[in-house]
Amino acid sequence: MSIRKISFYTAVSVVIANMIGTGVFTSLGFQLKDIQSVFAITMLWVVGGIIALCGALSYGELASAMPRSGGEYQYLSKILHPFVGFLSGWVSVTVGFSAPVALSAMALGKYVHEVYPLLNEKILGCSVVILITLVHSFNLKNSAKFQNIFTVLKVVLIVVFITAGFFAGNTLHISVLPINSLIPSESWKSIFSPAFAVSLIYVSYAYSGWNASAYMSNDIENPRINVPKSLFWGTAVVMILYVLLNYIFLYTAPIKELQGQVEVGYISAIHIFGTQIGNLVDMLIALLLVSSVSSMVFAGPRVSQVMGEDLPQLSFLSKKNKNGIPVIATLLQSAITILLILTSTFGTVLLYLGFTLSLFTFLTVFSLFVMRIKKREISGIYKTFAYPITPIIFLLLTAWTLFFTMKNNFEESILGLLTVVVGGVVYFIKTKDKLKKV
Repeated sequence: MSIRKISFYTAVSVVIANMIGTGVFTSLGFQLKDIQSVFAITMLWVVGGIIALCGALSYGELASAMPRSGGEYQYLSKILHPFVGFLSGWVSVTVGFSAPVALSAMALGKYVHEVYPLLNEKILGCSVVILITLVHSFNLKNSAKFQNIFTVLKVVLIVVFITAGFFAGNTLHISVLPINSLIPSESWKSIFSPAFAVSLIYVSYAYSGWNASAYMSNDIENPRINVPKSLFWGTAVVMILYVLLNYIFLYTAPIKELQGQVEVGYISAIHIFGTQIGNLVDMLIALLLVSSVSSMVFAGPRVSQVMGEDLPQLSFLSKKNKNGIPVIATLLQSAITILLILTSTFGTVLLYLGFTLSLFTFLTVFSLFVMRIKKREISGIYKTFAYPITPIIFLLLTAWTLFFTMKNNFEESILGLLTVVVGGVVYFIKTKDKLKKV
């Protein structure tokens, strides 16, 4: 008999698995193109963690006040306007989850390709997506077990990697400053530079997923309590692991070797363990990315499902199998994912996606202020820690990042805005058709 709800620990597992994946094992190389200061890069991951933590604390109150699956779609529709919620849901249904799954699958293919060059990266990525889609298309019990096992393996691997990196650092040629070295003034200048702000998009993408359990509130036990807790603890754990892991990458491999490279984990592993064991670690990292693909295939279709429940024109997305799994929404998301894998490049998708997702997390945290104004006292729910400072920090840092990303990466930013515009057109066509029927 299948379970109807998932536990707090599985909810935390989903958050961790959504966050730890493609971004942390691929984005460092892009950051090093414009920033060569180890201190600045480390602070980049600290600041990214603070943004994610402030976002998680803010979402916690929204999730507690509105304990229904759907994430941004649910919150923005209820607080701001159904149009804004639809745009958010449109992004989630089309690329919000499909593109991150595609990036994780593409990265997995690249890591495996490093060890087995004869294997085609794209075919391998597509195969993994298809297999995991099958796993999550039957019942919650199998999905929860699969997710928990792979998330535990992921965290264990990262802790072992970090520990080995610190021990190996004693015998390696160290290409960076140790933690306790003096920090040059140039490093402080880098932190306040446009390059730092643009690099935050890569880091924000790496941290994306801190809101994962909010998308599946309906499937979580006692969501008013467990969703906010899972958002906080999942994000806090990942922040610590990210800062340490990126320091290890910089601590063990020369910056010139890492610059512009996607497989930064593999490069670092070769320096720590040597070629043979490094190849084994490379395959373990690929295995780790299976958890990332799984978590997003698990959580993403719940947004499409909720939209299908609310909008008659999309009602087919709300259909479930006998175990409550939104099968059609799951298959649609994976189909879009496979299309992206076969037609897109890694770097372009990463920037485009990071910009687009940040737009709606910004609006969602902003909606917390609107909710407080509309409903000054909501009893029995979690309240955002250190409000209003927490959401203000998130909004200011996210706005800073969006501004410089649009200024320095105009094409990817416009592509993100065009995705939103297309969603707006679809909404007004839908509304027009509805009025005609009336």
